[in-house]
Amino acid sequence: MNSRLQFSDLSLSKEIAKAIETMGFEEPTPIQALAIPLIQAGRDVTAQAQTGTGKTSAFGIPVIEKIDASQRVVQAIVLCPTRELAIQIAEEFSHLLAYLPKITVLPVYGGQPIERQLRALAHGVHIVIGTPGRVMDHMKRRTLSLDNVSMVVLDEADQMLDMGFRDDIERILKRIPQKRQTLLFSATMPQPIIEISKRFLNKPEFVRVEYQEITVPATEQSYVEVRDRDKLESLCRVIDVVDPHLAIIFCNTKRGAEDLAGRVRARGYRAEELHGDMKQSQRDRVMGGFRKGSIDILIATDVAARGIDVEDVDIVINYDVPQDVEYYVHRIGRTGRAGKSGRAITFVTPRDFTKLREIQKYIKIQIPRKPLPTANDVVESKTKTILEEVRETVQKGGIEPYARMVEQESDGELTTLEIAAALLKIRMEPGADAKKERAVPTDFGDTGAEAGMVRFFLGLGRDHNVAPKDIVGAIANETGIPGKSIGAIRILDTYSFVEVPRDCAEEVYTIMKERTIRGQPTGIEPAQGRRE
Repeated sequence: MNSRLQFSDLSLSKEIAKAIETMGFEEPTPIQALAIPLIQAGRDVTAQAQTGTGKTSAFGIPVIEKIDASQRVVQAIVLCPTRELAIQIAEEFSHLLAYLPKITVLPVYGGQPIERQLRALAHGVHIVIGTPGRVMDHMKRRTLSLDNVSMVVLDEADQMLDMGFRDDIERILKRIPQKRQTLLFSATMPQPIIEISKRFLNKPEFVRVEYQEITVPATEQSYVEVRDRDKLESLCRVIDVVDPHLAIIFCNTKRGAEDLAGRVRARGYRAEELHGDMKQSQRDRVMGGFRKGSIDILIATDVAARGIDVEDVDIVINYDVPQDVEYYVHRIGRTGRAGKSGRAITFVTPRDFTKLREIQKYIKIQIPRKPLPTANDVVESKTKTILEEVRETVQKGGIEPYARMVEQESDGELTTLEIAAALLKIRMEPGADAKKERAVPTDFGDTGAEAGMVRFFLGLGRDHNVAPKDIVGAIANETGIPGKSIGAIRILDTYSFVEVPRDCAEEVYTIMKERTIRGQPTGIEPAQGRRE
């Protein structure tokens, strides 16, 4: 499908390859493709790379590959400027080590009780990731031995120098055996960084990812701040308000794209996924449907999106902030084609703000924050769309026979305004289409509910962090039933019960079967005719 270097070309251990597969990454980012083979070959490397380029795995993968798990001593050390970065690097290492449980990683930084770090170091760790100040502290206490270190990484070296860590870095490097491999990663290459590279690295290979000048003038960019658990609900609201003709939603991993496509389809949208593992025939089928409009929403990964050239894409939504800043430009360039305006919205969770800042720095544009659409915005947007259809239908003509039917049926009891409003309500009613498509039991029998109510079982409980307000809110928002009409709610550890009025039960069952509560399927079923 493409000629770029693949992870399968890198001679990785089966455990690391499996971890990368589990993480869902399809191919190395440019910095990974350049740096990993050189590091694997034992070369010292000086790399110019920003945060958000996949650089952590660029050094993390080969560092892990060289660890001898049987020797419980510190064999690699990563120095970085801040506690936040130390935690972030340690998390990525832990993902890469998913199938290598015997290799241990310890982040050491200020602001954390040192006793916990002392216990871990006394027990023995293989890789230490730390800020220079805390690493020096452990060296002074003689709780961290660097005698067996064979790999050193200086990450965000320019920032470490800006923060005044130069002397600490030099002291640490002098304490590490000369027979070692040293890797230096820096976003910029000022003279002091070049001096450190010459002084402490052995004939280093210099690698750099050249980013092209970018222009995306026709694309209106914005971001919305969301929590992970609210992403799906937020996505559906954005789609409902924007009501795009064609939309592309980007995920970072193929697993994420598959999962999201299933959830979006379950909510009644015409969506299909597109990722790098699909056969060409599958890709052609999906792209054919997208071009013809039988598929409205394409949920794609960066690799799969290469070569997509569809002119009428109204909006691109970054469901995940891309792992490489250049991917952001490629993504938003999928809309605003052929002189038309386009929109790009990025979902940003609290942990994504560092990446967002890197993207803004790279594209030299301040991306504005927009509020998430409200439920009322969705109703207004749908109403506007329906009324627009009405206007077009009136302009096309041919409505006279229907006008006569309305006059005859009203029979003086109903005004034409009332009939129009009722028809709009029917069209707007949540789940109206679902009721037509799905047969559901109309008689739920004895479910153990109060008179006039039906009791439902939900496959969610306290273990899923579900509270009564979540159940009331989900049912009220999705079905339009007033929250005060919802009856008794009982929440247990792994499941719950809720009662709703019998005349609404069919609608609740139909709609909530395809919905989620706190991002998880409801598992709704009629309850058994007994009280738990």
